[in-house]
Amino acid sequence: METITNLFAQSGQDAYYGEPVTQLEHALQCAQLAEKAGADEETVVAAFLHDIGHLLPPELAGGYMDGYGTVDHEKLGADYLRERGFSEKVAQLIEHHVNAKRYLVFKKPEYMARLSEASLKTLEFQGGPMTPEEATAFEANPYFHEILQVRGWDEQAKIPGLPTPDMDYYITLSERVSRI
Repeated sequence: METITNLFAQSGQDAYYGEPVTQLEHALQCAQLAEKAGADEETVVAAFLHDIGHLLPPELAGGYMDGYGTVDHEKLGADYLRERGFSEKVAQLIEHHVNAKRYLVFKKPEYMARLSEASLKTLEFQGGPMTPEEATAFEANPYFHEILQVRGWDEQAKIPGLPTPDMDYYITLSERVSRI
């Protein structure tokens, strides 16, 4: 957990690309929303760490999205956490939260109208809406519903100054979950 804590210490106060909150505020709000919804601990931790790929060192990044974060941050973050002993469920929820956006834009055109300017911009880098074949394959993921939940919390977790539990609270939870 020390490396995850250090990542947040180094980059957690950076702006959350195009949004009015920091990386850490976004992570804490997302986890809090998951917790308030009654999600299990693995899902809460996935919500907390879903954007960890944006905090990884630049040498691990495959490129950047014109000031909107790291290309493939979801895959980088999932692989990073797998290497540190997190469950496949946590990794899958993180790895597919971008696919959830692509899916929802394909499946529900009104969803696109609700996306922030930053989410619309990153969608261009992330492949745009899914194809019908991609959507069918995505729906077969055993964590499909939880992935969509993480996406919803991701979209909501952008409120400046919102009180949340502190980072240590979710780091402790993450440590417990990584040992499951």
